[in-house]
Amino acid sequence: MSEFADTAPYYATYRPGIPEAAVRLVSQTVAAKQHPVLLDLGSGTGQVAAALHEAFAEIDVVERDPGMLAEADKALASLTGTTVRLHNKPAERFTPPHAGWAADVVTVCRAFHWMDQPAVLSLLDGCTAKDATFVVMGDGSLWTARSAWTDALRSLIQEYTGSDRRAGKDRTYAAHGRPYREILAESIFADVEEHTIPVERPWTPQAVIGYLYSTSFASRPLFGDRLEEFEERALELLTEHADVGVLIEHASFDVLLARRP
Repeated sequence: MSEFADTAPYYATYRPGIPEAAVRLVSQTVAAKQHPVLLDLGSGTGQVAAALHEAFAEIDVVERDPGMLAEADKALASLTGTTVRLHNKPAERFTPPHAGWAADVVTVCRAFHWMDQPAVLSLLDGCTAKDATFVVMGDGSLWTARSAWTDALRSLIQEYTGSDRRAGKDRTYAAHGRPYREILAESIFADVEEHTIPVERPWTPQAVIGYLYSTSFASRPLFGDRLEEFEERALELLTEHADVGVLIEHASFDVLLARRP
């Protein structure tokens, strides 16, 4: 079962989008291309494709969870001027849609840690343009954020799910052991450029709860028959910490642009 089973509608509604500065950064990599092609791996609900579609003539969206892909289909159905193809499979099993196809940009947003990274990087050697850019981007989560309100919220979640961060109903989260820059430096995309974009996000208490239900560490099934109790306590905690109904998250959105040397 997917770590994100039953979370797709919450993910589509409550997950923060891609910062505009990151959209510009990635779009600039294909500014001179006549017919740029984007391959988005681990697409979730299609946030990257939706944010970048104006810069690309073709987009291939790859997502293994059918619920997530269904949300992506809804989000991308109204796009015009771009050919969008959906692939319901893991990133490691992607196959080009037709002979001669090659991606100019490959994006992985908030999902590289779930993948067999060497397998993905090896696969891309055969289906990307010679001057392609591999983009790994993302930020932390409200679990990793450090502030008075996120610390209190994390402690409350741990009361219900245990001290270890969960990764779905039957797993605990295993953080990747090496910086992505080091992993990329050993791949075909060894020329790595790093960018850090500061982000300030306002949240309402209700939006934070919706966000939690979109995650693998605080999805609704993890709370069992104590879900209602948890939600009541979480809303009370968040309301106490809010300033005029708003909670502020300070985050960094990291973008790695990797190319063949």
